[in-house]
Amino acid sequence: MKSRSLKLREAHKVGGSAASFCSILWDHKAEHFVTSSSSDPSISVHDGLSPSTLPPTILRHHQDGVTALALSHDSSFLASGSIDHCVKLYKFPSGEFQTNITRFTLPIRVLAFNGSGSLLAAAGDDEGIKLINTFDGSIVRVLKGHKGPVTGLDFHPNGELLASLDSTGSVLCWELQNGIVSYTLKGVGPDTGFNTSIVNILRWSPDGRTLAVPGLRNDVVMYDRFTGEKLFALRGDHLESICYLTWAPNGKYIATSGLDKQVLLWDVEKKQDIDRQKFEERICCMAWKPNGNALSVIDVKGKYGIWESLVPSSMISPTVGIPDIQPKKRNEILDFDEEIEEELYGASESLNDALVDSDDGESYHTSRKRLRKKTFIDDDGDAYEELNDGSSLPSASEYRKKTLRTHKEKHGAGSGAFKSFVATIKYKMQSPFQPGATPMEPGKRTFLCYNMLGCITTIEHEGNSRIETDFHDTGRSPRVSSMIDIYGFTMASINESGCVFANPCKGEKNMSVLMYRPFRSWASNSEWTMRFEGEEVKVVATGSDWVAAVTSLNLLRIFSEGGLQKHIISLDGPVVTAIGCKDQLAVVTHVSDCLPSNEQVMEFRLFNIPRMTQELKGRVALTPGSRLTWLGFSEEGSLSSYDSEGVLRVFTSQYGGSWIPVFSTSKEKKQEENYWVVGLNTTSLYCIACKHPEIFPQVTPKPILTILDLALPLASSDLGAASLENELMLKQLRLYETQRIVDDMALAGVDTTALEDEAFDLEVSQDKCILRLISSCCSSDSFVRASELMKLLTLEKSMRAAITLVTKLKLPFLAEKFSSILEERLLKEANEAITNPSQNPSGEVVTRVESKVQNPPASIQTSANTEAFLKSSATKLSSTTLEKKAKVSEGLKLGKEQTKKDETEDATKKEIKKLNLIKNPVNNVNKEGKGLRKEVNQEEARRSSNPFLKSTV
Repeated sequence: MKSRSLKLREAHKVGGSAASFCSILWDHKAEHFVTSSSSDPSISVHDGLSPSTLPPTILRHHQDGVTALALSHDSSFLASGSIDHCVKLYKFPSGEFQTNITRFTLPIRVLAFNGSGSLLAAAGDDEGIKLINTFDGSIVRVLKGHKGPVTGLDFHPNGELLASLDSTGSVLCWELQNGIVSYTLKGVGPDTGFNTSIVNILRWSPDGRTLAVPGLRNDVVMYDRFTGEKLFALRGDHLESICYLTWAPNGKYIATSGLDKQVLLWDVEKKQDIDRQKFEERICCMAWKPNGNALSVIDVKGKYGIWESLVPSSMISPTVGIPDIQPKKRNEILDFDEEIEEELYGASESLNDALVDSDDGESYHTSRKRLRKKTFIDDDGDAYEELNDGSSLPSASEYRKKTLRTHKEKHGAGSGAFKSFVATIKYKMQSPFQPGATPMEPGKRTFLCYNMLGCITTIEHEGNSRIETDFHDTGRSPRVSSMIDIYGFTMASINESGCVFANPCKGEKNMSVLMYRPFRSWASNSEWTMRFEGEEVKVVATGSDWVAAVTSLNLLRIFSEGGLQKHIISLDGPVVTAIGCKDQLAVVTHVSDCLPSNEQVMEFRLFNIPRMTQELKGRVALTPGSRLTWLGFSEEGSLSSYDSEGVLRVFTSQYGGSWIPVFSTSKEKKQEENYWVVGLNTTSLYCIACKHPEIFPQVTPKPILTILDLALPLASSDLGAASLENELMLKQLRLYETQRIVDDMALAGVDTTALEDEAFDLEVSQDKCILRLISSCCSSDSFVRASELMKLLTLEKSMRAAITLVTKLKLPFLAEKFSSILEERLLKEANEAITNPSQNPSGEVVTRVESKVQNPPASIQTSANTEAFLKSSATKLSSTTLEKKAKVSEGLKLGKEQTKKDETEDATKKEIKKLNLIKNPVNNVNKEGKGLRKEVNQEEARRSSNPFLKSTV
């Protein structure tokens, strides 16, 4: 392979030794090409047929160097960006100035039109990528996510995606319909730093299947359009990083320029370079001739040239087999009322720019601004009141007429151009989703359902799909054979009894199908199906002996396990998701359209299916601007949710019913991971960690379950004991819910012994945590906080241990305060026992706190009046509500030993133990600590190491 030389001619003058970023591009007919330089405020339009003989047309409208150029697909408009922060629009090829379409606060670095020419993307040193409607100049959306200046933009050939690249080498692929990031490639390209003459560039292939990005090893890396996975790399004789690349019209070849001042031509299919050119200066921009075998180049000194016949004649011409991908029609993506969510953004720059240009003698063309779908503000800054008082909006035609009428009135009054305008915005409501399901991908196995019990997967095979059901604990669960899916199911739900499937409508003739498949049945042919005509199943759920489906008609349909249609309920709004657990069914629906701040407004309803009752109803708490991504029940049966910002919440009856955030990914150290939630219990979150930017797990290889500790999003405390505070809050939450269940069961006449034992163990564990927090408070001199914690202790023995602790730490004033708190507790509970004697009909003396002891030390001695009062009222104390706490003083361990002797002998022993507690407080604390540690070790030994053994749907 020989190296040839190419003669360049000057288009723009760059003085001295400085390097500038220069641009060059062709129109779609190859009749003209355009050049610019960041050192020159002018733009040159050259004749493509005879560039050396005919002088170029010069466009002089910018005040500073031009850093970016873009031509619409049909070459009817030219856009330019500059260091002067302006983006201007011209007619092409005449060069007639149209308008300042937008303005930034910092220099612009890159521009790009979509295929239909309806959108112009602009970005630079400012934060965010502006998407501009070229028809009326309005700001459609601002895409934010990059950490550095954006230097590369490219629309996908079909116009549905936008790829962006910043100076740090990170790639973001945006879905334009909803404005979200499809995937992120962090740090895959070179870091150009603050050198504005070097830009990171990226390009979609002409067929739209791959995205080419300069790599970190002097190569070009190809990434998959859908997943962002690396496909292959082109690595050859570049000695330094690649700074520009461009595809041939048919996508069979690609040209790359590097910092080593070489331009290489590659055969993409063979993955090898076939020709090269060496230049005196670095080539900073290139463009293929759209209808010929030629490549135009321009270097950092503003000199350009055309490399003719670069592809050898023995190879396929770069103009043969050009893909024919039709982009979206003009404004088809920009249906402001239905198709796309708009970003609320102060877009007054383009009108302000018009005022600036009028000062320079340039014409102000209002024709391109006549259809702004905005609310104009008058000179006093007052917007239309009828659009802000909550009344209904006028129709589109009425609105346009009113806007134009106001426009004419203002111009008739001589007020000139408008000062600013604000957008009327309508965000889209979140689409329905099935919990535990992943998006369908052709040729790949996907999850129809994944929960703590098992998973259901599907893969397309010879026109049909093959569904497999697997359980995590194969020893306890039935073995389910695979199934051939002829319906094309896209959602499923599974529990211990069976699984339910559903598919969306396919065309006008195909109906939505619901199918239930039991795992065990005494009868043959126990599977059943339901078909829906005129409605589509959106979400399915299963529970104990029931199946539920929510449809597009906002109907909740409930079936028995055998297929009997039992109930049909009309919901208040479109469904978002639903989940079942035993007798309970939770359904989330939209309440209204999104708020102007892009916040979803959702409501949940919790049904008890066998009882036909609604147990709970309320709003769904979400992080502002986020979406609901998971809904489920904890192992203890608490309704839980997870949003796209990584916040896990649990619904509790505290404060009349509230969502408590128990986990946030912002507190995790591994920011490069996304967590796909599977389930949770009172202490842990079970999830699958997906490497950023993936948000869904792969079926193969089998994903590994990650267990994370729950951690509330606490503020940074001066105490330095965040882990203990987190532990205490979680224990308080669990204890509250357990006691609530005990009360409900007691009212229903159900035996509550087991739950009462669990609540007592929780109180013991909570007291241990509080004692450790008291120790931390004493170490940091937070004595008021320590006294507040003392009041939270439940057991008298724990309170005495706290007094012994502060005494040992030589804090007598705090010990005295703690003693007064204990005295108040004794008096309060004695009063309660006297005022409620009916709770102890047998007359037995069983107290929540330990009885008085003789001659206690001064630090814990109660008053004579209190002692006398306790003696006179001891026989009247309640036993029903306090019997659990008597267990504390009946052994060395907290609440673990039961009395085995008669009451007289037990009372004697208790008096002896109390005397020992007072005489040797330090030794007793040590023994108590050992007993507590022993209990913890025994409790941990009883826990299962397999999180799937205790599963819930």
